[in-house]
Amino acid sequence: MKPLALSPARLRGIEVFFWLALASSFFLLPDKLTLMSQIVIFGLFAVSLDMALGYAGILTVGHAAFFGAGAYAAGLLARHGWSEPFSGLLFALLLCVALGYVLSYLVVRGADLTRLMITIGVCMLLAELANRLSSITGGTDGLQGVVIAPVLGLFEFDLYGKTAFAYAYGVVLVVFLGVRLVLRSPFGLTLRGIHDSRKRMLAIGSPVEARLRLAYALSAGVAGIAGALLAQTTQFVGIESIGFNRSAEVLIILVLGGTGRLYGGMIGAIVYMLVHDWFADLNPQYWMFWLGIFLIAAVMLGRGGIMGALSRLVKTGRAS
Repeated sequence: MKPLALSPARLRGIEVFFWLALASSFFLLPDKLTLMSQIVIFGLFAVSLDMALGYAGILTVGHAAFFGAGAYAAGLLARHGWSEPFSGLLFALLLCVALGYVLSYLVVRGADLTRLMITIGVCMLLAELANRLSSITGGTDGLQGVVIAPVLGLFEFDLYGKTAFAYAYGVVLVVFLGVRLVLRSPFGLTLRGIHDSRKRMLAIGSPVEARLRLAYALSAGVAGIAGALLAQTTQFVGIESIGFNRSAEVLIILVLGGTGRLYGGMIGAIVYMLVHDWFADLNPQYWMFWLGIFLIAAVMLGRGGIMGALSRLVKTGRAS
């Protein structure tokens, strides 16, 4: 069998094909544009979690705290008169980076179980705060009356989801390329080293805690952008966006796609949400049962998620 070698040029070609295939859904799936918008948004959310969990090795199960904070930030900004979409994203980014950096002093210092409890606790606290401040956030009814101005002053958000998909796709692509640049930089390599051996990085004089705090803050900012995108494209913010269930869902997406792999979050979001939609249409009453079976089978058969399985396939081809 001919060896299956992936040169840098071939990898770039696969990347271009991946993003062009996503873009083609604008023409090929005109009735599913709302779903495709949510897929790219949740893919970015999973990538943000991967920055903290897969690359920096920070165990967190409360990343929805930043996703929801970004969603409420963009939603409240628009509801109170500032509806320009890009500045809403910037506001959500800055807010969540600041929130992530403050919380990183609690998260980074602890052991894995401590981090787990802190991140869950923060997520639950913010969810309860959003519920208590119902006069501001809408509580369990959600934040309604969010109106977003046309993108670039030209493209209004329509009922068919065309503008929403194009806007979400463009933002996610730009942010993803920025994340890739960060993870392939010396800073990203340092995170890899800390993830593999924290003691070794300390021994060579690397400022481990400072790097982890920055990584956690950046991942929080990317999660905030994803949340703001969802708020802007749906023009609604539900309280579930900041709840623990949303954190569990994005963790499932990331594990399904593969942690510590650049495209794991994006691939996981595509597969999870398409299967989710298919099972919901196939069996509206028991769809969660079949989805659970699918997820268990996927994790058991594919160690390292879908990207891990593809990586092993490539290695097998090379060995042959």
